[in-house]
Amino acid sequence: MSVPSISLLTTLGRLNRVRSFVLPPFLILTISALVWAQSGYSASVQGIVRDGQGRTVAQAQVQLQGKDSKQVLTAASDAQGFYKFERLRDGAYALRVVNGSATVEIPSIALGANETKTVDVRLGAAASSGQSAPQFYDEPQFTVSGVTDTTNLGGHGSDTVVRTRESLAKETATLAHPESGGGAAAAATEKSLREALAHAPASAEANHRLGALLLASGRSEEAIAYLRKAAEIQPGDAEVHHALGDAEEKRGDPLGAVRQYQRAAELDASEPYLFDWGAELLLHHAPEPAIEVFTKGNSRYPKSARMLIGLGAAAFARGGNEEAVQRMCEASDLNPVDPAPYLFLGKMLRAGNRPSQEEIDKLQRFVKLQPQNAEANYYYAVALWKSRKDPNDPAIAQAESLLASAVQLNRKFAPAYLELGILHAEERDYVKAIADYQQAIQIDPRLEEAHFRLGQAYRQAGEAEKSKQELRIHRQLAQESAQQIDRERHEIRQFVYTLRDKPAQGH
Repeated sequence: MSVPSISLLTTLGRLNRVRSFVLPPFLILTISALVWAQSGYSASVQGIVRDGQGRTVAQAQVQLQGKDSKQVLTAASDAQGFYKFERLRDGAYALRVVNGSATVEIPSIALGANETKTVDVRLGAAASSGQSAPQFYDEPQFTVSGVTDTTNLGGHGSDTVVRTRESLAKETATLAHPESGGGAAAAATEKSLREALAHAPASAEANHRLGALLLASGRSEEAIAYLRKAAEIQPGDAEVHHALGDAEEKRGDPLGAVRQYQRAAELDASEPYLFDWGAELLLHHAPEPAIEVFTKGNSRYPKSARMLIGLGAAAFARGGNEEAVQRMCEASDLNPVDPAPYLFLGKMLRAGNRPSQEEIDKLQRFVKLQPQNAEANYYYAVALWKSRKDPNDPAIAQAESLLASAVQLNRKFAPAYLELGILHAEERDYVKAIADYQQAIQIDPRLEEAHFRLGQAYRQAGEAEKSKQELRIHRQLAQESAQQIDRERHEIRQFVYTLRDKPAQGH
């Protein structure tokens, strides 16, 4: 049976009035659902309210108001801290959560049609026990007030640029030091620490060491209880708060993690703690707060290359490409033999347009210092290729030579074969281009661009069926890639944050 239209509903309504016609209940429900869906009220917002210690909060008052509406919807969190607003029209909303004297406001939540958005809220950071902030630490000019999924994250620029921003954020996080606390736990076994706690349950050291040991063994849920206990007993221990940050991130509570990383940096403004705080912000799509933290970290530790890398990656995430390049170049000058800044620089260049002379110079230095590094040859080749002025530019021949060196140094370097194919295709040497693309695909069958380029090269060579086949593969891979990216974006939840105006000079 087909679903009745709205016009049919009107007709049946008239019949009902004129002839006492009674609609069957199932039909009434079906029509009501259709009317509701067509009216646009199909979105929802839900989440969990927690306190500063990460515990769920029952009976917190949650208010939701559309940006273009005077109506305020209210709900109360249940025994598990859960709240939900349903049947919302798509648009922009503001969320406010109140529990006693604690209030959190999230000024802007974008809802799409049929979208269910999860926004968890933390009502306050853990107690500070009167500990003062370190000398460097002004009050942050930002507030992280919640988290949401990344369904509508989007991003300006091409898809390649957006993917590169996300990739650099993840790679920045990998520059962090290993989780703190592992060393403290290494000298003790789980059994001996549990025995120690049986005799002295209020020992901050034993709770910390057992929590760190459990965290290092991948048991973050168990670790949190002991680390929280250690923080309660000795709240001024930065190492405990940092370990708690690691544990909260691993168990999927990024809001709890960033609170703990921040507290660790407040208690001990060391380079590792500042970097991890900034990296956590960047990982969860908060580039402006990350820039503030990395800037302060760079001011305090000007010789830290990774602080500059973090600052560059955050600038790139915000769209400040020139600033990002400058920071990566500065990082490469601190220790010219360190490959990390060059690799970040090369990945940004691969996603961008014509390189600056400074980028070319730095990548040239990279290959001079490390001539046997395949990536050094590759990225310098990409820089030269993008800088070419005309088909006779000598930079093209040099780029081809560097790419040939890259694949000689690493026979499994699919992107270098792909780049060689692009170069040969532009020279209209489709026989070489096809061979290059085929080699890239043999190494990495899921390299989308290689299939697309191969399809184009086959078309130019007059092999229409092969062209169609490669383009079909490209479309299938692109679809699967988009689905994978969507899954990954949902795994890394986005911070909801607000920026405050900086105080006027002299205040």
